[in-house]
Amino acid sequence: MDEVTRGAIKLELKHGNIAAQNDMDAVVNAANAQLSGGGGVDGALHRAAGPKLKKASEPKGPIEPGEAVITQGFNLPNKYVIHCLGPVYGQDETEDELLANCYKNALKLAEENGIESIAFPAISCGAFGYPMRKAAEVAFKTVNEESVHFAKVKLIRFVLFGEEAMEIHKEVMAEVFG
Repeated sequence: MDEVTRGAIKLELKHGNIAAQNDMDAVVNAANAQLSGGGGVDGALHRAAGPKLKKASEPKGPIEPGEAVITQGFNLPNKYVIHCLGPVYGQDETEDELLANCYKNALKLAEENGIESIAFPAISCGAFGYPMRKAAEVAFKTVNEESVHFAKVKLIRFVLFGEEAMEIHKEVMAEVFG
């Protein structure tokens, strides 16, 4: 399963580059606390957006795990970037709750800003060490629970880098939404 519809909301999985989602209103950045750019998703989005993204995001930091802030997308094909700080697995207490808060807070900002389509990476699964399957379970369960509150958001995409991430997300999507 790589696509599911819940009421008026469509969830989909896509293999690719989060910085190249030209049909999405917003992309989510797996940011660092200072919102200053870094490696992985964060670095890719900052490189693609250009230096104005760093200039716009840094004054909004630092943020805590689970928090989210929004900026323009600048040179990205997206109007907005929503920056979330995911938890470090095995280090941040209540990591599942903090990861769920990333999704809740990003989606809340999307609703507040009239965003109809939003693309998420696998938050905290890179350098922050969150196991992919466990993170996917948290993400899909949170989206499933929160989707009843959406009026504006119509499309949620999970953009995954690598075949293993894609396969794990397909399996978990089928378990949660099947």
